[in-house]
Amino acid sequence: MSKTADVKPSEQPKVLKKHVQELSDIELVEDKRSKKGLLLRPQPSNDPNDPLNWPYLEKYSTYLTICFFAFLGLVNSSNFTVSIVPVAAEFHTTTTRAGYLTSIQLLFMGLGNLFWMPMMRIIGKRPVYLASLLLLVATNIWGYFSHSYGSLLASRLSGGFFSAAADATVPSVVADLFYFHERGHCMMMFHTAISGGVFLGPLINAYIVQYAGWRWMCGFMAIAASATFVVGFFTIHETAYNREIVNFNLPKSEYAPKRNWFAGLSLTSGYDSQASFWGWLGNTLVLLAYPPVVFVGLTIGVFVGWNISIQLTSSRTFTAAPYHWKIHSLGLLSTAGFIGAVISFFIGGKLIDFVATRMTARKGGHAEPEYRLPAMAIPAIVGPIGVLTFGLVIANKKSYWGAAVGFAMLGFGLTAASNVVATYAVDAYRPISGEVLVIVFVVRNVMACILSLYIADWIRVEGVKKAFGEMVAIQYAIVSLSVVLYFFGKRIRVFTGRFGPMKKVLRGN
Repeated sequence: MSKTADVKPSEQPKVLKKHVQELSDIELVEDKRSKKGLLLRPQPSNDPNDPLNWPYLEKYSTYLTICFFAFLGLVNSSNFTVSIVPVAAEFHTTTTRAGYLTSIQLLFMGLGNLFWMPMMRIIGKRPVYLASLLLLVATNIWGYFSHSYGSLLASRLSGGFFSAAADATVPSVVADLFYFHERGHCMMMFHTAISGGVFLGPLINAYIVQYAGWRWMCGFMAIAASATFVVGFFTIHETAYNREIVNFNLPKSEYAPKRNWFAGLSLTSGYDSQASFWGWLGNTLVLLAYPPVVFVGLTIGVFVGWNISIQLTSSRTFTAAPYHWKIHSLGLLSTAGFIGAVISFFIGGKLIDFVATRMTARKGGHAEPEYRLPAMAIPAIVGPIGVLTFGLVIANKKSYWGAAVGFAMLGFGLTAASNVVATYAVDAYRPISGEVLVIVFVVRNVMACILSLYIADWIRVEGVKKAFGEMVAIQYAIVSLSVVLYFFGKRIRVFTGRFGPMKKVLRGN
């Protein structure tokens, strides 16, 4: 029955606000705490098969394998940024069209999330990850043997679509396995993995292209994905768990014993016969009307878009006069971005949890998702300045060291900002976090595709200095929206509780 069915229309906003607060705080039945005395949010049941109760070895073997898959997915996504010149030469096309192998592939990777997440709701997470790995192997074998630009592009678009299971689905695994006070750090592992794919992928593939040819980028990915499938078959466990029907007062003795290792390899334990693919898809698309969700997608999208744009610009700039680099040197430049991402890992994850925990304590123990947003200040400043630095260096044909510093700053900003806003999105709409992250990543990839697709024409028309200046202005305009959400985010969440998936959650449907 509806929780607001007997409430007058004029009082419903207050009731919805109360329910949002309840969902944000998670009303605790037994007030369980960690060994350090932190309140556990959400509360674990007494079920030994509850993923929150798994041993850390089981949690991290599952999660780290999935994170490595995410790393491979982004290596696959970014590999052709270093090979647009040789690919264009082999297939007698332009470097702009060769760039489509990356730009449009990003679009299909975003759209793939709309397929994999509902499949995950129906058949479970474990079979989805294993199937996606096998399809990543198959599409890269296809790409290796492609002998026309059209065939290669088709293999790339298919590979992006099918490898998307390693993208937006991962934060939902974080929500399954870890508590609120652990999620910032664990999400940072995920974002470091995808940043590693974005930045180390070009390094690996640049050397492959230089010394073995571009086809072996596909060959390497097929081999790596095959090995990950073998490892994942034994380490990826099903994390789906219906927490909504759990009786938290039920003692451990009333639950089934912990599944053994062999039972954990089941491919059917996450199957839900009641789940609907089209119903889920329809509900998810409504989230495009939720301002916080779109904000998060735009924020990550502008960072990813400028990163891909810089990599594509580097391929055209540093292989020509006055630099005359060989292809493997492009990969070395990408290590600067990875160094920034690593620095962000050691600062960003713990900082987000620290800021959120301290603000929660100051507010009387009531956690709000907006308490994570102040941590956005550092990447919001550093990232755009890095983009500007890179642009000014190549515009004036100065030393590549300046470009490397700018790239490192962007790498720091991309990883830290992505972690801040993605963790905010998960906490803001925790009951539908999987659906939210799908829309976030769709928006991210659509925006990244558009930005990187037109960067060459943009620079040609506006010039390097003006184009990069406009890029920075766009980035600052988008990240500044986090200030609006910090002050008005809770009110906006109350508003979004009146329609779409959150309305169903708040009414208990």
